[in-house]
Amino acid sequence: MIPNFDQLALNEFSKILEKPLKIVITTHFKPDGDALGSSIGLACYLKKNGHNITIVTPSEFPDFLSWMNGSSTVIDFLKNPTEAKLAFKEAELICCLDFNDSKRVEGMESLLLKSSGKKMLLDHHLDPKEFCDFTFSFPQIGSTAELVYHLIAALNGEHLLDRDASEALYAGIMTDTGSFRFSSVSSDTHRVISSLIDLGARNYFVHEKIYDTNSESRLRFLGNCLLNNMQVFKEFNTVVFTAKKEDMIRFEHESGDLEGVVNYGLGIRNITMAVLFSERDHLVKISFRSKGDLSVKNIAEKYFEGGGHKNAAGGRSSLSLDETVAKFVTLLPIITKI
Repeated sequence: MIPNFDQLALNEFSKILEKPLKIVITTHFKPDGDALGSSIGLACYLKKNGHNITIVTPSEFPDFLSWMNGSSTVIDFLKNPTEAKLAFKEAELICCLDFNDSKRVEGMESLLLKSSGKKMLLDHHLDPKEFCDFTFSFPQIGSTAELVYHLIAALNGEHLLDRDASEALYAGIMTDTGSFRFSSVSSDTHRVISSLIDLGARNYFVHEKIYDTNSESRLRFLGNCLLNNMQVFKEFNTVVFTAKKEDMIRFEHESGDLEGVVNYGLGIRNITMAVLFSERDHLVKISFRSKGDLSVKNIAEKYFEGGGHKNAAGGRSSLSLDETVAKFVTLLPIITKI
């Protein structure tokens, strides 16, 4: 499916880009492959149009994404708040990618909302909040990186996408579609991928950098999750994983080490929902995944202060890890019928 951009809004946005601007590109807390890939892909395009681009993230991104050309110049708000504040203060345009609510940038929210620069939202999550001057929201599209490609195409700028941009966008699409296996993947998605390869993206290179560069400690951590911290509730077709803080310390956990763990649960025959509960300093982060008609978005919103997509969502809990898991288990008879 090709997104149908509102032509009036697109024309107005295009006019804003006619003169060189100081632009900040930002994304959600704990950026994933789609968040960083879409940000770097758009940055490459805008730089070639003569704009001054700064990417600011609310927190660090996983090390397995650091191969992307441009990632070394990304400003991490938590590590460099002074630089981040200056970038937002000087920004004439802020591009908000891969999030639907200003709260998703967490501690950086006030900087974003108070900035005098025009704001553009490009996202594929449901129910976008109104905090931007331009909102391009297409929940039917599988990734924001794919939306970045379509936006650039709508602006007649595909020819400006080089290898760096194409590989970043390829990575974003690949990771957010589960390596092209989710129902959100369309024939148009594959046509975009074909175009990115034609523009220089090395699909084998991107795959290797993301999936085949694990540390030994990460694989041992994964093994511990699968062997010691996985519960199967066959009567509810559900798998529960827990990641305890003590285990994260033991296995030298790094940002991104939990990426993809929850998906292993859906690989078990007859399982339709998998959930990962990870223990943090003051809360429990929750990752939900499902198959078919079971909406984990509804579960996350109703019971765990979260949201997301129908088959992939996130939430949080201020209870302890054990209390959070216990709450979820008691809800299973109800939520598996939603």
